[in-house]
Amino acid sequence: VGIRVTDFSVVIREPSLDEPLADAATALRATDGHDDVTMAVRGLYRRLGIDPTKRRPSSEALLRRVRRGEPLPRVNALVDVCNWCSVESRLPFGLYDADQIHGVIECRRGRQGEAYSGIRKDDVHVDGRLVLSDQIGAFGNPSSDSVRTMITSSTTSAMVVVFAPLDVDSSVVASTVDTVTARVMQFIGPRAIMSWAARKQLEAK
Repeated sequence: VGIRVTDFSVVIREPSLDEPLADAATALRATDGHDDVTMAVRGLYRRLGIDPTKRRPSSEALLRRVRRGEPLPRVNALVDVCNWCSVESRLPFGLYDADQIHGVIECRRGRQGEAYSGIRKDDVHVDGRLVLSDQIGAFGNPSSDSVRTMITSSTTSAMVVVFAPLDVDSSVVASTVDTVTARVMQFIGPRAIMSWAARKQLEAK
């Protein structure tokens, strides 16, 4: 499921997010991390031959960080809002600078030897993993995204992707999209925002 956010300016630190992010972290520390959505995301990884305890979905990695007593990470306002929505929904998100994506976006399995430069990490090898790609190559997956399409201070158009397994109820996905849309409008204030659904069966391949 995707959300397109256009005509906005990246704010590095949005003060109005301080209190809601702190409150969200406090509430998340009372959870156990074994909810149905987390289990569904782990199940998707296993069906793809990936051990989710070794390559964790980004949503679960965020939750584990918060439950250790750390705050939700602060990067910039748009990333902060998406991290907040991801960890609450337990669904992995991808966030991309739309102007750095070229041609048609494809959701597929990573090819042998395929990799990209990760954000704050070495090359991310995506052989056999679920990836998003364009005409240049893979640029994102439910665990980590690429430097090429990351949100920067010059980003004015972004794409948010919610990686929702097919066995997560559509009402949960719809509610997540509504929450993302509302929070982006409240804290980011883009001129336009739209969403679309493109859920695809990849597990059996």
